[in-house]
Amino acid sequence: MEYSIPKGVFDILPFDLDPESSWKNSRKWQYLETVIRKTCAEYGFQEIRTPIFEKTELFIRSSGETSDIVSKEMYTFLDKGDRSMTLRPEGTASVMRSILENKLQQFPPLKLFYIGPVFRYDRPQAGRYRQHHQFGVEAVGCDKPEQDAEVIELLYNLYKNLGLKNLQVQVNSIGDLSSRIEFNKALKDFLSQHVEELSKDSQNRLQKNPLRILDSKDPKDQQILENAPSLLDYLDESSRTHFNRVLFLLEKIGIPYIINPRLVRGLDYYNRTVFEILSSELGAQSTIGAGGRYDDLSTSLGGNRLPAVGFATGMERILLTMLKQESPIPSHNSCYLYILPLGKEAMDYAFQLTSQLRKAHIPAEMDFSSKKIQQGLQIASRLQAKLCLVIGDQEISSGQAVLKNMETREQIPLELATCLQTMQSMYNSEK
Repeated sequence: MEYSIPKGVFDILPFDLDPESSWKNSRKWQYLETVIRKTCAEYGFQEIRTPIFEKTELFIRSSGETSDIVSKEMYTFLDKGDRSMTLRPEGTASVMRSILENKLQQFPPLKLFYIGPVFRYDRPQAGRYRQHHQFGVEAVGCDKPEQDAEVIELLYNLYKNLGLKNLQVQVNSIGDLSSRIEFNKALKDFLSQHVEELSKDSQNRLQKNPLRILDSKDPKDQQILENAPSLLDYLDESSRTHFNRVLFLLEKIGIPYIINPRLVRGLDYYNRTVFEILSSELGAQSTIGAGGRYDDLSTSLGGNRLPAVGFATGMERILLTMLKQESPIPSHNSCYLYILPLGKEAMDYAFQLTSQLRKAHIPAEMDFSSKKIQQGLQIASRLQAKLCLVIGDQEISSGQAVLKNMETREQIPLELATCLQTMQSMYNSEK
């Protein structure tokens, strides 16, 4: 065909075309979104929706010029007014912009979640696409360690609710600005002895932001960092107390964790608590969700200081992990009754019945093409219909028909005169 989908994006379809792409089935996405919304409701988080593009300066100010997002990955363009716009590469900056612009801080406690696409120009890899989808939460206005622990628990319990196993929670504290200034100096002194051995990216970061080198995935960099100073040794007293309280709370609510002193996250706005949750199912790209505290982001965007903590998790990575771990995904009967009419009178009857069933909130489909019975049953099976009704002139004349249970193959006698009432009774009894 003349047109094909661009590299790094994908269609979400209502069918499983092959086992490798079964995570793209829209029913699986709907199930994931349902569990997300239910979990957020249990924790008191409400939905926010922001535009998919914003002024470029918003992401430069929030993420930092040395971040990979700004330096390598943003989809940026000039609109017809020669204004620089960027497809959102992450959700937090847009949420904070919305909070400040709409003065939402007047409604504490402010606990928000979002679901939507984000865009990054990067080499496509497992669970990471140029357009991918994120679920995230932002708890704004509270600087207490209890809020950090609650956010970590929400993400951990979401994964548990979805049936994920072999989860590893990693936590760290990167302290306040004064802590990081002292640590950056010590780290720079240490890494300056190994400049030639560092990757090219890390050599560039050494002068601009040495802390970001801790986030390097390059094996050589990681080997050098084995002997680097630990950020935890440079925490101020307040940050250390905050971090210890977070760890205590995680233990209290039964969330296993390990402390990773080299965990810093990839964006400049983080401070104090940072965390990731990993699964080995995705190979090298093992992180499925991550976040942390960002108390000063609001001030960098021109607002008053609003302490905040949140996370984002890639929805593609969740689904891929669920399928690899064979997590249960409930089947969903989008069609309760499939009607196959054979003949004009049957078509008229079926069209009216289908309308009545839908008005009664019973999911129903009918075949408009009067296909052969076998073809109609195949369609009913593909739609995962619970029941199928084949009706022709003989059934219309006699007022008697037979329902076929598509799961058990049971034949159920049906009086056409009371068909609607019978279907309502059967459907309601299975709810």
